[in-house]
Amino acid sequence: MRSTTAILLVLLTGAWNFSAAAQAPQPPAATARTVIAATKLASVVDEPLKFRALSVTLAPGQQEAVTTFDGIFYQLVGTAEVSVGGETTPLSTGGGVFTAGGQSAVLKATGSAPSTSLYFVLSPARDGGGQGTPTSGNVKELYSTAQPIAGLKPGRHDLNMTRVTFPPQMPSNAPHHRTGAALYYVISGVGTNTVEGKTEIREAGTFIYEPGGLVHQWGNPRAMPLTFLTFNINLEGMPATASDAPARSQ
Repeated sequence: MRSTTAILLVLLTGAWNFSAAAQAPQPPAATARTVIAATKLASVVDEPLKFRALSVTLAPGQQEAVTTFDGIFYQLVGTAEVSVGGETTPLSTGGGVFTAGGQSAVLKATGSAPSTSLYFVLSPARDGGGQGTPTSGNVKELYSTAQPIAGLKPGRHDLNMTRVTFPPQMPSNAPHHRTGAALYYVISGVGTNTVEGKTEIREAGTFIYEPGGLVHQWGNPRAMPLTFLTFNINLEGMPATASDAPARSQ
């Protein structure tokens, strides 16, 4: 009898522990960050620069020549390869590669389905309607900052692209600002972007420019993950973002 009672107590205790574990709140999912490509630039103040974003959409086997800037190709859909100066880099969906300016790149779709690549660049402001303007229906300009990037300083800079995923129902992060500047692109999901107390919805396909010193927040109120790209530039040795209030010029 005692043996039966002991077994029953063990079973009840195990069931209670399982139920308690099942009902216990689970820790929130972490934000995922993946660096797509990165490089160092010796100087970014030789002439005014703008952020631009182009798309290159190709049928299977088709190729397109694209004038290069200091920038990063990101493979949004399908597979492709980028050839610059005799070197060819394959791109699968979600992959990317840096290209230096002043050259000609050949982008070729390599799979059995259409390919779409995004090209994020630092473009001389003087090129607004000249060099680098799309020359065919395969290449489209999606975004360009209205004015040159302000506040860039002399010295070496980090240029990089990171893919960031916020988990579902993530509250807005703490207020912060860029020490350099960044161009965002929302790949999927719907996020909220708060600037100076005003919150706006940011949907897939949206570009958002963050100049240096702009205090802002990002959050994900929806039930699906939010994934976006940040094409960022900042002074070497400085963090890309800072939580303290930016210094005001006198």
